[in-house]
Amino acid sequence: MGVPAAKLKSNKQLLAIKRPRRKLSLTPLLFILPAIIPLIIFWIYPMGKSLYISFTDWDYISPEYDFVGFSNYTDLLTDPGFYSVLVNTVVFSMGVVIPCVAGGLMLALLVSGNGKGMGIYRTLIFSPWVTPTVAVSIVWSWIYEPNVGLANWVLNLLQLPALGWTSSSTWAMPAVIIVSIWKGVGWAMIFYLNALKKVPVSLYEAASLDGASKWRQFLHITIPFISPTTLFLIVITSIDALQAYDQIQVLTQGGPAGSTRTMLYFYYQTAFEEFNMGKATATAILLVVITAAFSFFQFIFSKRWVHYQ
Repeated sequence: MGVPAAKLKSNKQLLAIKRPRRKLSLTPLLFILPAIIPLIIFWIYPMGKSLYISFTDWDYISPEYDFVGFSNYTDLLTDPGFYSVLVNTVVFSMGVVIPCVAGGLMLALLVSGNGKGMGIYRTLIFSPWVTPTVAVSIVWSWIYEPNVGLANWVLNLLQLPALGWTSSSTWAMPAVIIVSIWKGVGWAMIFYLNALKKVPVSLYEAASLDGASKWRQFLHITIPFISPTTLFLIVITSIDALQAYDQIQVLTQGGPAGSTRTMLYFYYQTAFEEFNMGKATATAILLVVITAAFSFFQFIFSKRWVHYQ
């Protein structure tokens, strides 16, 4: 038998009366406003403004400018000099990221024990990271000094020819990379020290009982367990390398002959030396796109080698 329509209607009215109306609560919004307001002011709005400026010919001084569309992007992508800068950026990034991550892991393995003086060693290795990059670069500029610098003095002791370092288009990029590695390897070491502590000791004991060598234990136990830390370090170190500026400014100013001019330094020169803010912001937008694309693909490919517990 069916339910009478009148009774069904009355039941619906009764449920409507008993069910409280949902009101839009402002409490969650009040909690997130302290985070959203700075995000809008210092990130979202500047990004939007930069994107707009990249479509103009603003010279950074005149209050008037014209909308030129994609002209700045076209000029960049058809300029051979821009691709030279892009290659320098890739070389610098790869030259910093791989040694920093690999070196950080090796140092972490060396100082992970509780032996005498290990805390001092960890502090000394990590200390360059907390030192301002400008100060580090100034010290290394003295080390690289061709005539009285420590670098060439060591080479002379080893009966090797002295190098031009920052004054040589061949050695300037390796010189800047060495400074960046020296500063960043201790930071990677700290993260790996924490990751190594979380690897279960029981797995090593079981592997030893099965006759696995230390090398096989490292490959099949240590590496998989610390892979999330490795992914984090690769992404963050790559972003940091793509944004490198201070060491280049102090050591080489993008030279000699543009051999150390990366995208961020190219942005600086275009904006504050050539006063072409439209082209400079277009460079910055492309750098953001490259950084985001690298991070995205890194996370996609990481599914094959990163193992989460």
